[in-house]
Parts: sequence; C-alpha cells; structure tokens
Amino acid sequence: MSRLVECVPNFSEGNNQEVIDAISQAIVQTQGCVLLDVDAGPSTNRTVYTFVGQPEDVVEGALNAARVAFRLIDMSKHKGEHPRMGALDVCPFIPVRGVDMDDCVLCARAFGQRLAKELGVPVYLYGEAAQMASRRTLPAIRAGEYEALPEKLKQAEWMPDFGPSSFVPSWGATATGARKFLLAFNINLLSTKEQAHRIALNLREQGRGKDQPGRLKKVQGIGWYLDEKNLAQVSTNLLDFEVTALHVVYEETCREAQELNLPVVGSQLVGLVPLKALLDSAAFYCEKENLFILEEEHRIRLVVNRLGLDSLSPFNPKERIIEYMVPDSGPEQSLVDKSLRAFVREVGARSATPGGGSVAAASAAMGASLACMAGLMTYGRRQFEHLDTTMRRLIPPFHAASAKLTALVDEDARSFEACLEAMKLPRNTPEERDRRAAALQKGLRQAVAVPLALAETVASLWPALQEMALCVNVACQSDLQVAAKALEMGMFGAYFNVLINLKDISDDKFKNQIRQHISSLLQEAKTQAALVLDRLEKRQE
Repeated sequence: MSRLVECVPNFSEGNNQEVIDAISQAIVQTQGCVLLDVDAGPSTNRTVYTFVGQPEDVVEGALNAARVAFRLIDMSKHKGEHPRMGALDVCPFIPVRGVDMDDCVLCARAFGQRLAKELGVPVYLYGEAAQMASRRTLPAIRAGEYEALPEKLKQAEWMPDFGPSSFVPSWGATATGARKFLLAFNINLLSTKEQAHRIALNLREQGRGKDQPGRLKKVQGIGWYLDEKNLAQVSTNLLDFEVTALHVVYEETCREAQELNLPVVGSQLVGLVPLKALLDSAAFYCEKENLFILEEEHRIRLVVNRLGLDSLSPFNPKERIIEYMVPDSGPEQSLVDKSLRAFVREVGARSATPGGGSVAAASAAMGASLACMAGLMTYGRRQFEHLDTTMRRLIPPFHAASAKLTALVDEDARSFEACLEAMKLPRNTPEERDRRAAALQKGLRQAVAVPLALAETVASLWPALQEMALCVNVACQSDLQVAAKALEMGMFGAYFNVLINLKDISDDKFKNQIRQHISSLLQEAKTQAALVLDRLEKRQE
C-alpha cells in the first residue's frame, strides 16, 4: 500500500489566471506529486490547491509552489472576502493512506523550516503540529489578519516558530500544520452578508465569544457575499466531519434561515471530500426519509440532491471524491479490478499470491452477493409486497458484506506479501535478527487478521440468511442454496488460512485464543449452512 499525504495550500490569489496556473505548474512538475483540484474564488481572492504524494514529495511540491507565489503575489495589494495573513496563507498536511498524523507533523515542520530559511518569511505551526496550545487553531494565529502583522510580530508571544519576527510586506506570514480532513462547506442564501454572518455566529463553535458559544462542535464559520454569484453564503470549515457532519451543518443552517424567512438555495463543497463524509450524510437522509438505497453511486446522488451540491457548478463525484481520484491499487491493477478470466489465471500461476485466502474471500463475496440478489428479486414485486419491509431489513447486511469481502481479496494477498518481505530482511547481526523476527511476527499477525475478518463477516450473516430462507422468492431457491455453500466455503478457507499462519506465531496465548475462536466459527458455519439448505428443501416440498 502506497504512503500518501494530502497537501492543501491556500494562496491569496483568486483572479489572476496566470498566477493561478503558474502555481499549478509548479506542483504538477514536482516529481511524485499529483494535482487533484484547483479551486479559485474571485470574491475571496483565494485559490485552494489539493495534491497528494509520498511525504517527502508533497513537501517539495509545496515549496515549489511557494517559490512561485513569492515572485508573483504581493500581499500589500491583496483584498478579498476570506480571512488571510499571507501570500501562502495556510499549508496543511493531511494523512490519507499508509501514514499517520505524526508523519504529517514531520512534513509540516520540515516544510515550515525550509520555507522560512529559503524565503526569509515568518512561519507558524498550527493544528497537530503546534508547539504551544495558543497556536492550535488557525483563527487564533490569523487574528487581525495581514493588516495586524507589523505590530503582532513585535510581540514576544507571537514570535514565529520559524523565520524572522520582521514584517515582510509582499508576503505576510504563513501557517503550516497537520490536521484531519477539513471540509470547506458553504451554504447558499438569498440574503445579505450580515444575515449570513448572523447565522454563522449562531452555529460555529466559537459563537460570539466565550459567553455565547455556538451550537456546532468542530465548526468554524463566517458569513460573506459572492458578487459573482449574487448571493450570500454561510461559509464553514468542518474540522472533524465525524464530530459534526455535512448534513448537520446544512440542516441547522436551514433551520436558522427559516426563522429569518430566508431561502436556502443549495450549497458548495470547496476542494475534495472523503467518501465517508458523503456516505454518512446519505445514511442520515435514508433514515430520515425511510429510503431504501443500496448502491454507493445512488447514495452519493441523493446527497448531492439533498444538499444542493451542484447549485453553483456541476458536482462530478469522480473529480471531487478523493478515494475515486487516488485508487489504492498502486502501480499494479488490483485483483478485484481484473477480469474473471485474468483473476483465475493469476490464481493458477506459479506464485504465492493470490492464494487460498483470496479465493476464500472471493467465494464468500459471491455468496453474499447471491443472497443480496435473491432478496432484490423478492423486493418491490407486487406478489411479494407483504415482504417489502422484511427485505429492506435483510438485504443491506449482504450488500455491505459483499463489498467488505471483496476488499479482502486484495488485502489477503497484501498481508502475505508483508511476511515475504520480512523473510528477505538481513539477519547477519543480533540486531538484524531481532528486527527480522519482529517484522515477521507483525506480518504473520496481519496474515491471521485478514482471514479472521473474513470468518467474522460470514458469521454475522447467518441469522439474516436463515430468515431469508423462510420467505424469499422461491424461484431463487437454488441461488440461496449456492449462497449458503459459498459462504461456508469462504469460512473453510478462512479457517485453514488462519491455522497455517498461526503456527509460526510465538505468542502461545494469542495462538490458543484465535484457534478456539476460528474453530467455533467453522463449526457454527457447518450447522448454519445445513439449516439453510434444510429450510429451502422443505419449502420446495
């Protein structure tokens, strides 16, 4: 799995296309960096760039972009709706894949130190990279904005983390840090700037001050007016969408606007968005409106509609959802993206992977999919209308399990490759032998964890399969019979793969616990599969 960091530098230029393009080119021409999005705002006079790469590559990409901005942007002439204090106002690093927050903190510190040294500009660390509590939040660092910097830099408490304490008129100052995904989410209002800001003050966590906090945790917000769109926006930053979700901000804004008799006319996401943020909102609207929507594509379409994400410009999921733009397969095609013929051929090739674990996961995934199909062949048909409520409850677990089990096809192959890599490590000295042994034990535990996850996923499906066997469209009898045996086969495969990888693990207590657990899951699978087949046979009679 490739190590991937996202960098989202915000530059204080949103109108001069030559400058915007020059910064884009600096990023694109940096080896290892992939530019995903460029979002320019004329009214805010600010452009948000989003690019990804390995940790060391994104640091270089950000520096190359900053060098161009240093030549082309003059902050002494800058005006715009968005709060700002520098030509490169803020440059956060965000973990995407194969890295953690500590890696991103190192990126921020390396970038800040090099930026200050090379360009001679003040740099502050914020977020997870902050070295003092008073600098954790961006609004605290940016208070007073660019105009306050000449006096602010003279104060001891605002000595930069890197660079001089002197004011650089053409640049200002830069904040860099590490954080979770930040969602820049703006809700459109047919109102004045002042009315939009009033709503923002009621919602944002900071509120109107310590004595009047707002309602939404981990949310920043202001109100502004977009001249080019002839409407106002409640402009928010969601610092942690798992604490306060997109739909919560939107619904609360609608409630506030309704009290002021103001129309909400859609919303806008700036930059890229994690898939989970949209699926969480889809789940909310499905529950709120009692909707039965399984497919990911349809759920995303629902959210785009309910939040009005396409109100100002088209919202193309393939260009806006980060997981769709940066696949996890690396340079080689993933197993599940291959044709069936190619996958079968690769299983039969003279190589250790894909092996029995991947085949077991594929079998179980097809079993779950067959059960899902049988449910869908029952749901929505007039003759089975009385079963619609039941099918709406039974189908989703199989649909979700199918996706999870499909992912395990590749995960199993990758987990075994970690063991193979550990075996290649040198063992000439005691230290090397210890390192190799630790890496091998870690790889073996991962090689156990994947088939164990397969087994536990299959085990969770038996109650729903038992109930489905009693009432599903009888025309799908054979499909459900095959589903039961395919799931059982997946369990057998998981059992054998757990045992083969357990034998070389040195922790005897861990080995005994897992062996007992997987044995009980296998025995239960045998019993449950037989019961499903018996119920289906009786229905035929």
